[in-house]
Amino acid sequence: MTTVLVLVGSLRSGSTNAQLAEAAAQVAPVGATLTVFDGIAQLPFYNEDVDVPGSVPEAAVAFRSALTDADALLVVTPEYNGTIPAVLKNAIDWASRPYGESALAGKPTAVIGSAFGQFGGVWAQDEARKSLGIAGARVLDDVTLSIPGSIERFAEVHPSDDAEVAEQLTVVVAAVVASTEPAAA
Repeated sequence: MTTVLVLVGSLRSGSTNAQLAEAAAQVAPVGATLTVFDGIAQLPFYNEDVDVPGSVPEAAVAFRSALTDADALLVVTPEYNGTIPAVLKNAIDWASRPYGESALAGKPTAVIGSAFGQFGGVWAQDEARKSLGIAGARVLDDVTLSIPGSIERFAEVHPSDDAEVAEQLTVVVAAVVASTEPAAA
């Protein structure tokens, strides 16, 4: 069974990116599961002073464990002021530490998302890819999905009920799952 951990960069109730993550989980191929990690809001701001044995916050321990146990990572992010939300950047910081022990090391990782603007959050997605790559993830640069005008597009339709989006998500999720398979000899 291939497991993909999903991080959503929006904490808003009814977030279109949370809905996009739900829709992605629904199109997982046979033999794969996508699980949304809903605890990034509980992560305190990263502080090296508390990231020492015996002091690591429980939320960070749970997050790192979930990430370590997953075969791949799918990040679904909105765009806030041209970049990634603070809660997502903070999660990446927790995942990347302690130095040399990143839970992201070599982890196949894709970044997708939706935003109200005309470009669908591509700046945030690019920033997330950059941060994740520096943190050690194996970023899947060719696995992308940017959905513009999300507030209007999904005002009355869940992303899973949008045929075009469901088809695109199916391709994204299949590519993330395939990235975990050993390379052909």
